[in-house]
Amino acid sequence: MSKLDQILVLDPPVDLKFKGPFTDVVTTNLKLKNPSDRKVCFKVKTTAPRRYCVRPNSGVIDPGATVIISVMLQPFDYDPNEKSKHKFMVQTIFAPSTVSDMDSLWKEAKPDDLMDSKLRCVFELPSENDKVNDVEATKAAPVMNSAKSDSSASSVPLTASLDDPEMKKVMEKCKRLQNEMNKMADENRQLKDEGVRMRKVPRSDHMTSNSTSLLGREASTASLPSLLVVIAAIFIGFFLGKFIL
Repeated sequence: MSKLDQILVLDPPVDLKFKGPFTDVVTTNLKLKNPSDRKVCFKVKTTAPRRYCVRPNSGVIDPGATVIISVMLQPFDYDPNEKSKHKFMVQTIFAPSTVSDMDSLWKEAKPDDLMDSKLRCVFELPSENDKVNDVEATKAAPVMNSAKSDSSASSVPLTASLDDPEMKKVMEKCKRLQNEMNKMADENRQLKDEGVRMRKVPRSDHMTSNSTSLLGREASTASLPSLLVVIAAIFIGFFLGKFIL
């Protein structure tokens, strides 16, 4: 009696490809599909059991169902000149009506009832283009995330400060104080100019009394801008502190 053909459909059908670098665990998937109307038992074997971890490595597949096998290659020092000789075999058998002990099922199975498929392992290193793309993607991700967070963080308080009615009042009062300070500075300059002209005129009792009064006005007026500056600073600090807190 000839050996039965494999009933399961394997994907990939021939090669299990593992893409490096191999400094960490590399995982590839193997799909097993049961196109029949019967349950099928399977188990996965390898020629290098210490180099691979297979989950699940055995089980039962219902009719029309698909099982995904994860094959994990353990880290190792890859030598591109060394040809891989690792192989896998998927062994299957039609399940009996009741499956109680899988170990006994495989031990008692007749060779003619067994079906198998063999796959070879292929190791591939990433190309230079893949490395460049991975590096660029890794660098771009944190930059984009930080830009989004910065823009969102900066736009919210700016909008809130511009739309706040209390802040608008403070700004208007600051403008009015600034205008008053500018006017007082102009008057102060005019008084200084007038005082200079008066000093150049020949002295007399009448002029002396006038210049004395002018100088008194100048001194008192000159002190007003300084006083206004202090009051404005206190006023602005009070409202800004109230707004921020």
